[in-house]
Amino acid sequence: MRKILIPVLLMLALVVTACGGGNQPSPGGETAAGTASSAGGSSASDGGTAPGNESASDSGTFIYESETGPVEVPKNPRRVVSLSGFTGNLMHLGVPVVGADIWSKSAVQFAEKLKDVEEASEENLEKLIELDPDLIVALSSAKNLDKIREIAPTVTYTWGALDIFDMHIEIGKAVNKEKEAREWVDGFRKRLEETGAKIRAKIGEDATVTVIEVYDKSIYVFGNNWARGTELLYQEMKLGMPEKVKEQALEAGYYALSPEVLPEFVGDYLIISKYSNADASFQNTETYKNIPAVKNGRVLEMTGEGASFTDPFTLEMQLELFGEFFLNSP
Repeated sequence: MRKILIPVLLMLALVVTACGGGNQPSPGGETAAGTASSAGGSSASDGGTAPGNESASDSGTFIYESETGPVEVPKNPRRVVSLSGFTGNLMHLGVPVVGADIWSKSAVQFAEKLKDVEEASEENLEKLIELDPDLIVALSSAKNLDKIREIAPTVTYTWGALDIFDMHIEIGKAVNKEKEAREWVDGFRKRLEETGAKIRAKIGEDATVTVIEVYDKSIYVFGNNWARGTELLYQEMKLGMPEKVKEQALEAGYYALSPEVLPEFVGDYLIISKYSNADASFQNTETYKNIPAVKNGRVLEMTGEGASFTDPFTLEMQLELFGEFFLNSP
């Protein structure tokens, strides 16, 4: 749902600023498939079976027990359309994606991977038919689901029904790659625990971290389960959250605030998810510049486009960003 050098970091144009010394909708409108891997992860993409070379055990179908009941799905899907925020999960598992939603297409971390993938939507049924999918993955809130199910076997998920790691495993079950999904989750969580311990040793057990997003003309602060790296920072790495954030955003997930009250919410460290067209003029004000985290050079900025995803590609990227930031901050 939280969501900056090495090549992949440069690609995302994520910068540390020193200023003076699951369909859970994103506040900005982006689906938070949360929010941020095979860039460094144990992707199954290199082990996929090429079309036409499937073994007998990979052909045919099986019954996947989805949240809406049993669905007959291909054992080795070759043309998957993602109408959800789970495009990265599918790609990380080595599943060929031939159509993806606009938010996935717009995410900077997927730019290269999806450059030749068609844009698809729940409203453009003609395009879905043209893509000839053998499996469609969508959110349970998607429009036209009855008609979409007539096009191809369709699996839907309710955002937030599972945590980000169980969600990846569940998608793995749907595409017959549960083993690969579990292996990545186990390895990644171990690395999160190790990195979290190093960070707490560096910044102190009592240090607090605030995650905000700047979208359009609005500022949002996030709790511990709204992507942008929040699940990693608070749940897995066990970093502290300011009391004001707990009061306003922990239960609801996010909270809109004005630049004038921002200092009340900022802890010892500040992480900003910033959209490219956002109004960030508040950063030029004395109110912002006088926030201790800003004055101390403890601000991390990351690109907003794509920060709300919680797939392995995004999460791997965020883990590396956070490790670099906290372990090298003053």
